[in-house]
Amino acid sequence: MSVPAAPPGQPKKAATAAWIGSALEYYDFFIYGSAAALIFPTVFFDESDPATATLLSLATFGVAYAARPIGALFLGHYGDRVGRKKIMVFTLILMGLSTFLIGCLPTRDQVGTLAPVLLVICRVLQGISAAGEQASANSMTLEHAPSERRGFFTSFTLSGTQGGQLLATLVFIPIAALPEDQLLSWGWRVPFWMSIAVAVVGYVIRRTLDETPAFTQQTESEGVAKLPLAILLREHWADVLRVIAGALVASVSTIFTVWALAYGTSESVGLSRSSMLWVGALANLVALAAIPLWATLSDRIGRRPVFLIGAAGSAVMMFVYLWAISTGAYPLVLVLGIVTFGVVYSAANGIWPSFYGEMFSTRVRLSGMAIGTQIGFAIAGFAVTFAAQIAGPDGDHWFAVALFTAALCVPPVLAALTARETHRIPTELLGTRAPHEKNDRERVAA
Repeated sequence: MSVPAAPPGQPKKAATAAWIGSALEYYDFFIYGSAAALIFPTVFFDESDPATATLLSLATFGVAYAARPIGALFLGHYGDRVGRKKIMVFTLILMGLSTFLIGCLPTRDQVGTLAPVLLVICRVLQGISAAGEQASANSMTLEHAPSERRGFFTSFTLSGTQGGQLLATLVFIPIAALPEDQLLSWGWRVPFWMSIAVAVVGYVIRRTLDETPAFTQQTESEGVAKLPLAILLREHWADVLRVIAGALVASVSTIFTVWALAYGTSESVGLSRSSMLWVGALANLVALAAIPLWATLSDRIGRRPVFLIGAAGSAVMMFVYLWAISTGAYPLVLVLGIVTFGVVYSAANGIWPSFYGEMFSTRVRLSGMAIGTQIGFAIAGFAVTFAAQIAGPDGDHWFAVALFTAALCVPPVLAALTARETHRIPTELLGTRAPHEKNDRERVAA
């Protein structure tokens, strides 16, 4: 039985809701990354030992990634039982509130060690929210999209995350330029307070969105799975492992966004905070254009080759980009940063929503994407902490960090090489074991 087409306008509405929601959500998520690299070592940790303070601050960035698999278990389960829409609304509200609370936290000077404890709690709530956000938004757009354009429509979720990173960076540029005393007293709090708008705007945007035709038909014809996780592990365990491996490519993003920012502004390199933040801003601006272009290409030639370009290319380009930072030559850093993150990494980043989502059937799609990606993202999140250790006591061993990042790109390459190509399989047959497109279409006709 084929899935009925979505009502006119719904695919675009779903893609828009995913874009705006993800942008708002990841604005919250990534202002934390900028603050963890530039502000929190001083505000929440021991100023007498800057190296350790920076290491601990970057570790709190990774804490959210550790919380993601736990959030994925719960939110994936309920998303496959109650629908994609309710999870999308819940995750935005949770992210907005937890980020706003970070801006209200007392500092270490005010309450001692309680300050970093409260910071970690809020960061965990951010991680739980992020665990369900992308998987629910990706499932929503994929199941609303026309079969032949799933790559393009699902890419809006990742374009939204780049938009959120861009907004977070642009907000932090004038904040980082404040005098030191103003920056550390109240300035850093402003971007976090602004996130209260996430809860309000997210609710308004997403509450009017229809549930997907695929999920509605699944509910009416077969009912929802009582234990989606059991079905997922029984029928799709190999694909879950592929998604976990593929999600390690996110290490490129965390190293670029957080560790490279800290390295570039360190004493050994000496670039200014604002100049390094502009690298990220312009790279994300280019990514906004590159992601839908790569996704459209994947609708024509397949998910696997485009993903491979992004994963393998990022492994090479991280050597070049980190070398450029080590030279202190800002024009070189700017150009190579844009190419590395804005163009090459976007090939993998832009098409993984369709690539991963098409591995699973409707009954377990949200669970499969949430659990698989969040376990992989958890490892990628702590890549920043490991990079800070690998970089040595002075934090300037960039080659070791580049080698570490390249090693983390190997599992994504293997995942793509062993995956099935799915870009031509009809939506209703995704997650089946039909080996050829011809067989798929015969089954639809029957």
